[in-house]
Amino acid sequence: MTSDSANQNAILLLQDGTVFHGTAQGKSGISTGEICFNTGMTGYQEVFTDPSYFGQIMVTTNAHIGNYGVLDQEVESEKIQISGLVCKNFTFDYSRQMASGDVKSFFEDQGVVVISDVDTRAIVKHIRSKGAMNALIACNVDQSIDELKAILSEAPDMDGLELASKVSTKEAYLLGEDDASFKVAVLDLGTKRNILRCFTDRDCQVKVFPAKTSYETVKAWGPDGFFISNGPGDPAPMDYAVEFAKKALDDKKPLFGICLGHQILARALGIPTYKMHHGHRGINHPVQNVITGKCEVTSQNHGFGVSPEAIDEHTEIVEVSHRNLNDNTVEGIRHKYLPAFSVQYHPESSPGPHDSRYLFDQFIDLIKKHK
Repeated sequence: MTSDSANQNAILLLQDGTVFHGTAQGKSGISTGEICFNTGMTGYQEVFTDPSYFGQIMVTTNAHIGNYGVLDQEVESEKIQISGLVCKNFTFDYSRQMASGDVKSFFEDQGVVVISDVDTRAIVKHIRSKGAMNALIACNVDQSIDELKAILSEAPDMDGLELASKVSTKEAYLLGEDDASFKVAVLDLGTKRNILRCFTDRDCQVKVFPAKTSYETVKAWGPDGFFISNGPGDPAPMDYAVEFAKKALDDKKPLFGICLGHQILARALGIPTYKMHHGHRGINHPVQNVITGKCEVTSQNHGFGVSPEAIDEHTEIVEVSHRNLNDNTVEGIRHKYLPAFSVQYHPESSPGPHDSRYLFDQFIDLIKKHK
């Protein structure tokens, strides 16, 4: 189906000078960010609203975006977090009767740029070959390519960029029942709503704290365990979160980290992180639990990883618990003597299969053991 905007113009400009032309959707204007791609066949609304994607331009490999519309309950945060969307076919009609609206209006209402009708396969192959880089989407603007290149040159690099505090809650808040069996403190680096639901579904009361809250303030609430959330950006400049994790380890309280939280725990243990060539983003990444030998299909979204070489130098205190079966990267670690563990992927699986939700149960078991 063609839209009223079929004659509008849009440009995708990559940092290396590569240009793609397509159709403008969403708002008119210019947006920059690091370009990445997600291979999920479904769950686009959860992906677009995941705070971990803040500051990034998203390419979807699925050929059709919008075919089941949007639903208010299927968001992971209060707004679209991606800087812009690149897709092949932007679908305006939707088939799901319970949908609350269409994707085009979703992006227009929130003022996010979209370019459609481009060769997403060519774009993804380019990223896989050349690596992650900054990009720019320009919709219905008059600037020349040279002028757009000048704008793009001012965009900050993701390497070394602290973004978690920009998406974190501004005020602490509670979820769950007052008489819940367990109290879990969440350091919000960009947490997803479905992660919090996985805790409240397990009889936890959760208190979510802003990213730069001191450990002493969080501890004063009296939690049974600590959780460090997912989030955007580079973990390297996040000394405040690393210090938080170190103090939690010193207190020997149960500690669980997901994605960025996994990287923060690693850095607290003296294990550095690195920027990946193009990252892992999708809902079908195979991971092996090397402790049990079992494999699971996982949901992933990260552009940084934990150094496997450095872990080999810290085997007296930490061990690898999970590995990616595609490239053997580290997907999980656990402390040998303290109740602390983390995974690089997303066990809340929104979107994605539920193979990994047992990790929340493991965390609750740790709390029970140390309460």
